[in-house]
This record gives sequence, structure tokens and C-alpha cells, in this order.
Amino acid sequence: MSSPETRLKALDLVLPTAPKPGGVYTPVVVVDRIAWVSGHGPLQPDGSMIRGKVGETLTEEEAHAAARVTGLAILATLRDQLGSLDRVARVVKVLGMVNAVPTFDAHPRVINGFSNLMVEIFGEELGRGARSAVGMGSLPGNIAVEVEAAFLLHEE
Repeated sequence: MSSPETRLKALDLVLPTAPKPGGVYTPVVVVDRIAWVSGHGPLQPDGSMIRGKVGETLTEEEAHAAARVTGLAILATLRDQLGSLDRVARVVKVLGMVNAVPTFDAHPRVINGFSNLMVEIFGEELGRGARSAVGMGSLPGNIAVEVEAAFLLHEE
């Protein structure tokens, strides 16, 4: 199996510029061999965010795409903070939050946009981590989704 950096190129995926913290926090904290990544939103390559509420201004499909874009932003931060995605051994845990109306109940299908990307980059087994997908009444700046994640790093 090829490396995450090689797969990223093969898939012709463009990472946005790693976002700067919007508050008093660190984008990635490494403890032992776990990289804990702060919550990210759907940052597009042009610097804009995908905004809206599922069931009101966004469809489930649009939110699924926003979750994939959020995955690209997290990969950009990992590369920026670690130097290379090849330092990542596997996805450990994902928390996906969906900005949705109270009657929306397909949060896991939305967050699959993120999870499917991780499988494409890190492989079927190593790209799947434990996961929670929940709905929120609102998210910062009315972003469509927010994801935080933990990744196991290779031993150095």
C-alpha cells in the first residue's frame, strides 16, 4: 500500500492552507504518539467556509461534501504541524458535529464524507477509527460541520 502523501497526490486532492487558530488553543497537541487535532470546519481552498444548516439551507448531500472538505482541512493542519502525512499511522477517534435542524437524523451519513476521505488516504483498516456523529443546534460562524480527531503517529 502506498503512503498517505502518495495517495493524496494520486487522488489529485488539493489541501487548503492550514487554518490559523480562531481562539486560544493549539491546532494539534501530540501526547505520546497520539496527535489530538482541534475542531475544524469545512475550509475551502479559497479560504471560505461552507456554511448553513442541514434541513434548512443545506441538503444532506451538501453537508456530506462539507464533511469531506473538513477532512481536507484537517489533513492540511496535520501536514503543517507534523511535516508530512506519512507520520500518521492510523485514525484513532473522530467526533463529527453536524449543524442541523432538530428533525434531521442522518448525522452518521453526513460524517461519512469525512470518514470516507480518511479511508481513501490511510487505507480501509487504518483510515477507520472509533467515531461519534452528532447534531448541533448551531456551530461557530454557522459552519455546516465541525470535526475533531485523534491520530496515532508512527514511532520515530
